[in-house]
Amino acid sequence: MTTTGKTARSGEKGTAGGLGTYREVIGLTGPLLPVVSFPARLPTATIQFGSVLLVARTSGSLAAAGLTGGALAVGQVACGPLVGRLADRHGQRAVVLVLSLANALAIAGLVAGALAGLATPLLALLGACAGATVPQIGPMARARLVALARRAGARDATVGAALSFESTLDEISFVLGPALVGLAAVTAHPAYALGGAAMLVATCGTGFALHRTAAATRPGPEGRALAKRRSGSASTAPAPTRIPRAVHSLRAALALQGAMFGACQAGITALTERLGQPDQAGLVYAAMGVMSAVAGLSMAAVPARVGLTTRWRAATAAACALSLPLLWTEALPALYATVTVLGVAYAPHLITVFGLTERVVPPARLAEAMALATSALVGGQALAVAVTGRLAESYGPAAAFGAASLAAALACLIALTARPESYTGRTVAESDRL
Repeated sequence: MTTTGKTARSGEKGTAGGLGTYREVIGLTGPLLPVVSFPARLPTATIQFGSVLLVARTSGSLAAAGLTGGALAVGQVACGPLVGRLADRHGQRAVVLVLSLANALAIAGLVAGALAGLATPLLALLGACAGATVPQIGPMARARLVALARRAGARDATVGAALSFESTLDEISFVLGPALVGLAAVTAHPAYALGGAAMLVATCGTGFALHRTAAATRPGPEGRALAKRRSGSASTAPAPTRIPRAVHSLRAALALQGAMFGACQAGITALTERLGQPDQAGLVYAAMGVMSAVAGLSMAAVPARVGLTTRWRAATAAACALSLPLLWTEALPALYATVTVLGVAYAPHLITVFGLTERVVPPARLAEAMALATSALVGGQALAVAVTGRLAESYGPAAAFGAASLAAALACLIALTARPESYTGRTVAESDRL
């Protein structure tokens, strides 16, 4: 560790956290970038649910709707890491710009195909194209903000706050997106929501691509110099670019978190239907999302002496413990209370695992690693929704909630046994002590 790195770490305790740290984060990019990046990531949260409602409305077939939504998820999970790799190799500007326009066209094509009554295989193909062209604004924004912070010599607390900020924007988008789709479906037609998503990704995605901060992710000598500063090495040897195996445990943890959230979705939907109030499901999701966002923003106030590994274990243990009351929840007020409290553990786990990912992988592969992490989360959620939805239909909401608790327990087990190592060869726990 360099002297500068030691000084930065030692100064963390004496620097005010919370709002002051978030001011540092905004200062890295200026206020325009989050204003552009937030609506640019809304389409990602909209098209999954929107495609299902659209095809169900136009075809009258839930099977066709499920197949289209599933194909969209598969396209996003499969191609997300490739998008991140392209951004690492060629910079974010060109990659995000091309994909924003391609995704807008793909979404518009899906809407047109559904309204025209195309056959289910063709709709599934269009859905896969819409998923494959998602420009991965969330992972790109994380990688960009981390790169800006590291190049500015920012404290680790500022990097953590940057990840908290970006994860909170994701949380809000994933609550607001489905709500807007539901509103459009009730008041008019799901096609309007998807049409709006196409316009947002075309305009705001383009704005995100063209923002001046995109230059921070350009590959080249600056990226290699950044890697040397992070590792504390004065060597002229090329910085390592291989993604360490330690990242697999982090991806597994995110997949399990996605599975937990998907199982909770299935359980909440089944329970609200059993209680004769299916419209309440969206509000229950929103309550969990709002509490999760609040908890995510509060992460900047956690003392620097509490390392990432400790936070990871605490977050998974909390998720496991707080999910257990769902097994005995049978009334709507109790469901609201239990799910809202559970939201306290969701964002902190997400933020911490993204923070560990940033420590584990070399800077030259950061966008790819962030996209892989997001794909693991989305894939785990999509698979869990499909599996636990059937469980809930056959055995009741408790079966889906039990699957959520099992996923949380497995994530906790991974956190307790894994020893993530950074690409420099140190464990993350050792790096935190330096």
